[in-house]
Amino acid sequence: MEPIVFEPLYMQRVWGGRELERQYGRTLPDTAPYGESWEIVDREGEQSVVRSGPFAGRSLHELWTGNREEIFGSGLPDSERFPILIKVLDARDELSIQVHPPAALAGALGGDPKTEMWYIAGADPGAKLHVGLKAGVNRPAFEEAIANGTVADCVHAIEPEIGQSIFIPSGRLHAIGAGFLIHEIQQNSDTTYRVFDWNRLGLDGQPRALHVAESLASIDFSDFEPEMDTPRGSVIAECEYFRVEKLTLAAGERTGNREPGRFSIFSVAEGQVTCGTSRFSKGDFFLLPRGGGEIIATLPSAILRTTLPG
Repeated sequence: MEPIVFEPLYMQRVWGGRELERQYGRTLPDTAPYGESWEIVDREGEQSVVRSGPFAGRSLHELWTGNREEIFGSGLPDSERFPILIKVLDARDELSIQVHPPAALAGALGGDPKTEMWYIAGADPGAKLHVGLKAGVNRPAFEEAIANGTVADCVHAIEPEIGQSIFIPSGRLHAIGAGFLIHEIQQNSDTTYRVFDWNRLGLDGQPRALHVAESLASIDFSDFEPEMDTPRGSVIAECEYFRVEKLTLAAGERTGNREPGRFSIFSVAEGQVTCGTSRFSKGDFFLLPRGGGEIIATLPSAILRTTLPG
């Protein structure tokens, strides 16, 4: 089967910019700041729709519910919706300091758990991620920082390099700093609790809502000063929700689905590849169905392969 390409959904964000246009050659809807491109999504209010080919016009939800074994393979989760959500984030300004609720608490807090990983596809010199707490910061000290507006002083900062990645489990305090282009692979959830938003206004000119009580309940106060992850072979992230590999290919090298009987989602971080009659360049995403053909690098390339675990 040929690869399946979906139309991205572009989301305006107060911290966004135009890097999707500049670096990936995308055509954005208007001149507003766009912070997110949802590449693979199956949610009630947001749907990936197939761009062309025999499934053109059909949503990811329709494929997942109506053609699951044909496209995705057998032995997959019996979930109502496709369980992975993939985005590109363009952070020209700092995102809020935030946390996602752990599974054990999410229901009581009125949200969904959300574990994710970040792959650094672009980074300005000196750009920093804010991840985890500084050593010694406990809950009372953090609550005091909320009261006096110094939350940023409590959060650990990392200066990553392009090509690195980091795992963000539910409960880990985090914020993407200004100057990043990031591929984010996550559970199918959109629950985020903001604890601090740099005292700025939203696109509507009003302060954005904070969720202090929910954040304090969700933060892992034993999570001190994490660093960027060390790959395990080609695997850069693996948990019960997704598995992500970074494959580095010389020109002419080939790859494909991790398992012939199951789908994979590919994103091109660098270079260019072909698959069947399609050509994919930096910033392109596609789903390779079960039994899909070979992917061939036409230039030295780095691609991410995302699959379900098991």
